[in-house]
Amino acid sequence: MRKAALVAHVTTSVGWLGAVTVFLVLAVTALRSHDDTVLRAGYIAMEAATRYAIVPLALASLITGLVSSLGTSWGLIRHWWVLIKLALIVVATVVLLLQLAPIGALAAAAADGDPTDGQWSQARLSLVVHAAGGLLVLLAATVLAVYKPRGLTRYGFRRMAAATSR
Repeated sequence: MRKAALVAHVTTSVGWLGAVTVFLVLAVTALRSHDDTVLRAGYIAMEAATRYAIVPLALASLITGLVSSLGTSWGLIRHWWVLIKLALIVVATVVLLLQLAPIGALAAAAADGDPTDGQWSQARLSLVVHAAGGLLVLLAATVLAVYKPRGLTRYGFRRMAAATSR
């Protein structure tokens, strides 16, 4: 069961990272494009990718990470790197969920109106900034998971001391 949970967590996390990378490519392409068709398709594709790939992968990564941490010796609150990684993923997920409305509005503007209109310029740039920031956060979480820096929390230290005193 432990390995199945780990496979699910790694798969959803890598999928989330890849989907955000694709989103960033679409956001940069749409921001820089002067071709109306490319621009409209980009924003519509970003909304679909967010709703049907990025959000489900983010939530699955968070859930499988919690399950994996509770089923291993790393635990959820024993090591600092696990807590920091959890905080990064929770923040990234919350920011993602808060960006659903602006992404949807920009996709609707692309489908019905003119997303190059001045009122959308800040929103278009925001998508690039948020995607790049999200990618950096996910890469930081990946580095923590691979390198597992030392350092126990107080709880982890007490738990280890209790186990060695038996």
